[in-house]
Amino acid sequence: MKVKNKLRLGFGFLFIVVLFFGIVSLFYINQISNSAKVILKDNYKSLSIIREMRSILDESSMPLNATAVLSFSDLLFKEANNITEPGERQAVQGLQATFNKLQKKGDILTLQQSEKEARRYLRKIESVNMQAIVHKNEMANTSVDEATLFLGLTGTFTFLVLFSFSVNFPGIISKPLNALLEGIREISQKNYDKRLHFEQNDEFAEVANAFNLMATKLNDWENSNLATVISEKRRIEAIIDQMQDAIIGINEKQEILFMNDAARKTLNITDDKIIGKNAGQLVKSNDLFRSILKDEATIKPFKIVLDNRESFFQLQRSDIVVPDIDKSEGALQLASRSAGKVYILKNITEFKERDEAKTNFIATISHELKTPIASIKMSLKLLNDERVGSLNTEQDQLVSHIKDDNDRLLKITSELLELSQVETGNIQLNFVPVNPMQIVDYAVTSIQFQAQQKQVQLEVLKDDNLPDVQADVEKTAWVLVNFLSNALRYSAEKSKIIIQISRHNELVEFSVKDFGKGIDETYQKRLFDRYFQVPTDGQNKSGSGLGLAISKDFINAQGGTIGVQSEIGAGSRFYFTLRV
Repeated sequence: MKVKNKLRLGFGFLFIVVLFFGIVSLFYINQISNSAKVILKDNYKSLSIIREMRSILDESSMPLNATAVLSFSDLLFKEANNITEPGERQAVQGLQATFNKLQKKGDILTLQQSEKEARRYLRKIESVNMQAIVHKNEMANTSVDEATLFLGLTGTFTFLVLFSFSVNFPGIISKPLNALLEGIREISQKNYDKRLHFEQNDEFAEVANAFNLMATKLNDWENSNLATVISEKRRIEAIIDQMQDAIIGINEKQEILFMNDAARKTLNITDDKIIGKNAGQLVKSNDLFRSILKDEATIKPFKIVLDNRESFFQLQRSDIVVPDIDKSEGALQLASRSAGKVYILKNITEFKERDEAKTNFIATISHELKTPIASIKMSLKLLNDERVGSLNTEQDQLVSHIKDDNDRLLKITSELLELSQVETGNIQLNFVPVNPMQIVDYAVTSIQFQAQQKQVQLEVLKDDNLPDVQADVEKTAWVLVNFLSNALRYSAEKSKIIIQISRHNELVEFSVKDFGKGIDETYQKRLFDRYFQVPTDGQNKSGSGLGLAISKDFINAQGGTIGVQSEIGAGSRFYFTLRV
């Protein structure tokens, strides 16, 4: 049996056991719940009615007046419709007959005798219901005991099965792995005669067969001659030629070792005798080949038109490392050295198209979501309006939580829309000369209410005679509001946030300083990456991880710079600059 089938059977059995345990638990819990409900429902109602009837008899003189008759008759009607126990109906009928006597005028002895008879029937009804309550309580306790016993037995059985599984199952995996590890160690010592033999017919047996085949091949390779090596070299070259990605190999002397057909087509090289030629001579007449051979730290995807279609490629480089025997110090030392480089051009056109489709999808969905979210926000405003109706404390808290989550969802949706503009390169910038304080005033006004709720002081510091900046007011204010929102989120109550605007030569710097916990240096370099979120202690709600990334794109698009300075325990300072 295959290992995966064993796993399926084992986990399937465990699933059935747990499911059975859950069903039994729900059954007994429901039974206990129903028993409790029965105890408190009808019998308690009958006892309440009897108590009220007795109160009428205690407080009224005989014969009963019209008000007492009406109240007693109503209660008697309710009791007649709430008969649930054996013997209760006869007592109610007797009470009805006695009640008729109490309404008639007669001698005192007859009325007193009828009153005693009525009280006797009341005690009878009361006794019947009290005994029923005791009986049902005993039944409920019996159900609890049975459920406890059965659930205990089922839980014990489940524990034993799980314990047995946890003890025996690791051996199924570890024993073959240990044997395989021992075999690999033997192979590393060039003992190519080592073989593995597993009796079971599963994946480990297939691994053993593959290991044995590998050992055989290694033994053959060890004993091979030059002709075999050459044959293998040609086979590898044939594989490289058949690969869809463009692959180029160049040795340490800048001579071309290999170049497959995909690479020739991509670079538009038609010379069949390219192998062995110097790459420096080819790059003179081939700009694409020259850019590929440049030793740049990071290579961005680039676009090439092939077969009248735009295709995107990603360049990957890797060194060709070969053993190097060093005898310079007398002792034989085995090291490694670089014998050239391999350049691979991976065609990522399909992924770029998918990425574009993803961006369009996000933009469409985000745009469609904004309308219902805005409608929810309007409905929440109406709920808070006392003209519609007042809410109790619990309802008001629920509405407040819904509003917070709705605002957060609206913010994320807006950020996704902004992100789709950035990814498609459709950032619409409206550059105008603007006083920096206009941007600051707009941002502070937007965040003032939240700051007041948290009792956080917003302090603005500015240089005198600040010059105008050339900026998109809306997007720049969006960045500053994002900085302030983050600072407010991580600031303690009754603390302070400093907004500072200062001039540095031909630049104006906007900064937001908080006095929160600060950000670890490990995370600072990734703060402006998309979807990155600094791990929190659970006290602050995490955002979407898009705000700072979009802010960076907005500022960079305006020719400015953006950054952060932070220290654990001393708070954080986010800043960006714009040109005068």
